[in-house]
Amino acid sequence: MQIEVKGRHMTISDDIREHVEKRFAKVGKQVSELATLEVELSREPNAPDCYHAEVTLRVKGTTLRACDKSRDMAHSINLVSDELAVQVKRHRDKRRKRRESRAAAMHPPGMTPSGAGEGISAAL
Repeated sequence: MQIEVKGRHMTISDDIREHVEKRFAKVGKQVSELATLEVELSREPNAPDCYHAEVTLRVKGTTLRACDKSRDMAHSINLVSDELAVQVKRHRDKRRKRRESRAAAMHPPGMTPSGAGEGISAAL
């Protein structure tokens, strides 16, 4: 997974980049290597103690987004990474169920793909 970290109204230090990469490693294991993750971190200009984190994950066929605010930048990153991990898990489970239901529809129960033709000749 490719990670891009952007900052709005602030500069992004190496410590923040490392923290982002560490927190999203769990998500990176669950998605394709071609997926792209954009992390946008910002500080609210009117509220100096408010940090905002937005993430956009683009995987094949869909885009997942999450955002969160808190008083600490690291805490915002942690919250948004947990939220995105839940979305990725839900997306993977949904795709798995669709794939299994399509496979079951193509091959009715009791008939295997290799033995489908044998059942017809045995009945005649």
